[in-house]
Amino acid sequence: MAESGPDFSMADFLGSIADVVRPSTLRPVVVRAAELETLPAAQVHNPTTLSIAGKLPTATFEIFRQTIPPGLTSDMQRHHHETVHYVISGDGHSEVEDETGTWSTGDFVYTPPWTWHRHYNDSTEHPVEFLTIENSRLLNALGVGRRQSAGLATLAEARARFKEETS
Repeated sequence: MAESGPDFSMADFLGSIADVVRPSTLRPVVVRAAELETLPAAQVHNPTTLSIAGKLPTATFEIFRQTIPPGLTSDMQRHHHETVHYVISGDGHSEVEDETGTWSTGDFVYTPPWTWHRHYNDSTEHPVEFLTIENSRLLNALGVGRRQSAGLATLAEARARFKEETS
């Protein structure tokens, strides 16, 4: 089955999704915290740590544990997928385009598709811990997943840098 291009068929794609995802030794029902796979620093364009629960048998969404060190931020980025962050611990705020929202332990933070956003740890002493859930696997399977990072730029700098792609 083609994942994208002229040979891609939505009927074939939808037909390939099983009613039940069967766990196996390679895709277990439980992934222990110690088994999370930390993404290499070269793949993360900011000072956060992203650990993926990639062995879970999910077909359409991805789950990460994200740590933002005290006083630091994620990068300014946008992507085609939706994301929900559950705040495991910490206090901070998020910029999502021209809106800013504060959050703390137990809150949920939603990032709509293709919006510039950045998450800030407002504590100078304690890290922020997120459980991050995104539907990136589904969009990647459809061949429409896309992500841009402006690094530690401001919203205005990100908009200016990628202006040629938004006009």
